Amino acid sequence: MLDLFYASLGSCRLSLFRLVDRFLPRRLQVKLSLLVTALLILLVSLIGALFSDSAENLLREQIGRKALEVAHTVALNQQIHDGLKAGDAETVQRVAEAIRMATEAEFVVVGDTKGIRFSHPDPEKIGKDFVGGDIDAALQEGRAYTSQSVGTLGPSLRGIVPLRDGSGGEIIGFVAVGYLIRDIDMMIRENQREILSYVAIVLLFGIVGAGVIARGLKAAIMGLEVHEIAALFHERNAIIGAIREGIIAVDREGRLTFVNLAARQYLGRDFDQDPSGQPLTEICSCPELVRGLDAGERLLDQEMLLQGRPMIVNLLPLGEERGGLVASFRPKDEVERLTRELSHAQKYSELLRAQTHEYSNKMHTIAGLIQLGAHKEALDLVMTEASGYQELIRNLADTVPDPVLAGVILGKYNRACELKVKLEFDAENSFSMVPSEMEREPLVTILGNLLDNAFDAVREGQGQRLVRLYLTDLGPDLIIEVEDSGPGIPAAVAGTLFESGVTTKSGSGRGIGLALVQRAVDRLGGQIVYNDGELGGALFTVIIPK
Repeated sequence: MLDLFYASLGSCRLSLFRLVDRFLPRRLQVKLSLLVTALLILLVSLIGALFSDSAENLLREQIGRKALEVAHTVALNQQIHDGLKAGDAETVQRVAEAIRMATEAEFVVVGDTKGIRFSHPDPEKIGKDFVGGDIDAALQEGRAYTSQSVGTLGPSLRGIVPLRDGSGGEIIGFVAVGYLIRDIDMMIRENQREILSYVAIVLLFGIVGAGVIARGLKAAIMGLEVHEIAALFHERNAIIGAIREGIIAVDREGRLTFVNLAARQYLGRDFDQDPSGQPLTEICSCPELVRGLDAGERLLDQEMLLQGRPMIVNLLPLGEERGGLVASFRPKDEVERLTRELSHAQKYSELLRAQTHEYSNKMHTIAGLIQLGAHKEALDLVMTEASGYQELIRNLADTVPDPVLAGVILGKYNRACELKVKLEFDAENSFSMVPSEMEREPLVTILGNLLDNAFDAVREGQGQRLVRLYLTDLGPDLIIEVEDSGPGIPAAVAGTLFESGVTTKSGSGRGIGLALVQRAVDRLGGQIVYNDGELGGALFTVIIPK
């Protein structure tokens, strides 16, 4: 039952909020000003009503206490005692009126035990019965109290005290001191008007403050409305979710404030648990990143090791006011893969351009031979070119059915023709049992870079320009051999041949190919070795487990 009640209450509250939001203006500044003003009016009105009620009760209590104190004072007056005992109403009236005038009471009435008045503001009422019927407790029980009743002057608040003969003696009469209710009400209304003036001043300042707050908030959120902020929030989530880079944000204390899904994956975090609020040092074992965050400096494309994986990291401070910064990172191998793909695309573009140039030259040669009437020579040239190219294509179709690998070899053949290098592809090669689940991109890297290095090596030599490619998939391994007729590997670089930047060639941008080959071989779980070949140059052998 309680669950049902709370559910109903929550539904009603949500409906009320929707109803209020429906009738309020859509502009955030106006809506906020109205809501704050309405809330302020409600609170100030409630507080004003409470203060007014408390002031009324306090005033009535004070007047009742004052009436009772004056009555006690009159009851202790000796002249009042003597006059009442002697039946001297004139003396009692004179003294009672003097006290009434001094205390600003409405009436001071002194009476005997029979309720007969000995004093009254209206002398004609002296000698008559006391009106109100609220003196019995004083005469019979001897109590002093306050009472509200209707007398000859109208409704009044009275303090009634028994009049005793001596200290603790016999009750010989009573004293009643009163204030009219209409005068009390008038005093209450004056207090209420004063309270209302304070309420009006508070409301005035509150309304002005609400406008200032609404305008400041509007400026702080760059003039955006609520629905615009919500739209930007959804767009931001969608954009960050589509980004493949890891993105984290930390505050000035080094605690995470945002981590996207890609960052959780790279950092090895559970997708169901948001690490926001945790210190960065607890989820990321990267001293370089922590130092960069502590320094608060802007860093671009810095290589760091996150969770044992090389990453390209960018750090952007969020400013001194907010503190903290944003870090984005992406695995270095992915960046290198994109770089290699771009490099391959550029190489293929150059290869096609060179091939076009080469065939243009051959077409001009054939055209010249035909014009000179050397038809036999022209036909021999056509047959030679066509037979060599077609033979290579037939060999590739039989031995390397994988189109990606065959395309690389064919492209390198065309590149060799452009460089005047002879590329031998053994017809007994066998590369048809490459596992389908094995990545082709590392194999492309291995073949392409080994052949490019071999072409460069034979071009530096003085003898024949010959490169041999041997492929076999017999047994449990894939074996790739590339042999060239170049000068071989100098002993000075033999120990560091597969390190990045190590090269035997001149010019910038060298020393990358064999390092990429080594990474690709490691990625496939294989090994690469080299020694002297039969052609006089280097022989590289790559062994990759199937």
